[in-house]
Amino acid sequence: MRIARLLGTGAATLIAGGLGFVAWAAAIERRRFTLRRYELPVLPAGSTPVKVLHLADFHFAPGQRKKQRFVRGLAKHEPDLVIATGDNYGHRDGLAGIAEMLEPFRGVPGLSVFGSNDYYGPIFKNPFTYFTGKKIKVERQPDLDEAGLRQLLFDDLGWVDLTNSAAIVRAGGLRIRAVGVDDPHIHLDRPDAALADLERLARRGGEWDVTLGLVHAPYQRILNRYVEDTDVAAIFAGHTHGGQVCLPGGRAIIANCDLPKDQAGGVSDWTAGGRTVPLHVSRGLGTSIYAPYRTFCPPEASLITLTARN
Repeated sequence: MRIARLLGTGAATLIAGGLGFVAWAAAIERRRFTLRRYELPVLPAGSTPVKVLHLADFHFAPGQRKKQRFVRGLAKHEPDLVIATGDNYGHRDGLAGIAEMLEPFRGVPGLSVFGSNDYYGPIFKNPFTYFTGKKIKVERQPDLDEAGLRQLLFDDLGWVDLTNSAAIVRAGGLRIRAVGVDDPHIHLDRPDAALADLERLARRGGEWDVTLGLVHAPYQRILNRYVEDTDVAAIFAGHTHGGQVCLPGGRAIIANCDLPKDQAGGVSDWTAGGRTVPLHVSRGLGTSIYAPYRTFCPPEASLITLTARN
């Protein structure tokens, strides 16, 4: 009888601990919004610093007021440039909330690429496929207001659309050339078209101080093209959520693409063709409404100061 009582007590303790862990992951960690700061020495010698605010993976759904307040509050840091790497929607009714959240950045120069959740709304998936890496292809039509999101970002806010294209913008007193592709995760990327657009800027006599590369999902085929075939000084990506369900210390279990797991969040180096550039992968600010939890990986935005090379 005593052994049975001890076993029962142990099982109850394990169950209570497990429930507490789930509650922390769903109610606390996924709402513990964090601003991370980095410095990248990638500008020409003598350049003044440029503050870049990198936003990714809002997965915004109605009612997420704390996320709204956090993002709106980032405007106080007065970024020179906003880089947005996609997955803005978390619900088909999310557009009005996204507009309210980004209103303080109206008039701030911005660059944007889209992710799959700017075209397709979230659906329930077997959570265990996240850990196996197995992809389940679902044939369906886009069901989000893509046109409304494009109007908000590119017409109302004045940001630049880098969907398989390139552009030059002025920010922080510098001319920034940027190239972007649509989401490789759903095979919408057209790097040949984007790099051809980059070359057209050069042929038209465009001048720039630094080149940046944007992509939602940091698949190696895109990172390699940027590093090998362009003069990008830094690459910005999202998609991974930093692993979302991580081990203590923020160690990712999976990157949800072919990026090495130890590069699923933060700044690291990417080498291809004998050249190395910094890669920043945002851990993002949201989760799917069907997987509303994070472990040892709080949601984040990043304030990245580009400085002159030594």
